[in-house]
Amino acid sequence: MTVLLAGCSGAADDPGKVEKRDASASASPGGGTGAGPSPEGSLVPDPARLPKTRAEARDLIDRVIAGPDSFGPGVVKRSPYESDPATWPVLGEDCVWQQQKPAHSVLATLTRSFEAPAEVGKGPVRLGAVVTVHRTREDAAWEMAESIEESMRCPTQQLREGETIGSILAGALLGGESAQNTSEDFLVEVGDYQSSELGGPHRYSWQQAQMLQFTVAVTGKGAEGRTEDEIDTLVNEAQGAMLSRLENAVEKQN
Repeated sequence: MTVLLAGCSGAADDPGKVEKRDASASASPGGGTGAGPSPEGSLVPDPARLPKTRAEARDLIDRVIAGPDSFGPGVVKRSPYESDPATWPVLGEDCVWQQQKPAHSVLATLTRSFEAPAEVGKGPVRLGAVVTVHRTREDAAWEMAESIEESMRCPTQQLREGETIGSILAGALLGGESAQNTSEDFLVEVGDYQSSELGGPHRYSWQQAQMLQFTVAVTGKGAEGRTEDEIDTLVNEAQGAMLSRLENAVEKQN
């Protein structure tokens, strides 16, 4: 069942949803998200290839997470390029994102930041990608569930000083629903991004997918002269690339 919500959530190259939450929080994996039925012909993992330590998790992240070319031509690294692995963002009761220590359920998590540079008549597109390795599949499902809860709890969220997102429409599809065959659970959000630097409102696009004990997510934040399709295409390309790499990294070899 597709779940449509009005709400808001964080962004990829700033404190926000694309980085990771405490899977032991009070969200429920019910209500349209969680580790549901796997899609037909879904991934069969090799237990020996699933990470069990922080070092193994970080090695897998390095092999899976997007680089500039994952988005398509012209995308470059932003500075700082990679997040501090000792922290991750948590959405406070005041709907402001804060950096905290990663949850115990997280073996490793990493966010990278990118940009499609400004062109004539077009502002820069801020992009981000994240891969999180949880200890168990259930922990990853809790993260997905909390993402939906956050969208409902905070109609507007502050990413950092001078940046907000709002007017979010969100949808959730389990594996096998409506031709969603790339992951066990898939979330998508679109809405408005407002920046004191880039103005707005501009297109905001976010996707997060769960497969086994892993979550992968991508965010795109638009600018003047950038179309909705342009932002969504960048997000789709990187998400598809990471899911393909993840499958190749853990699937059982014949």
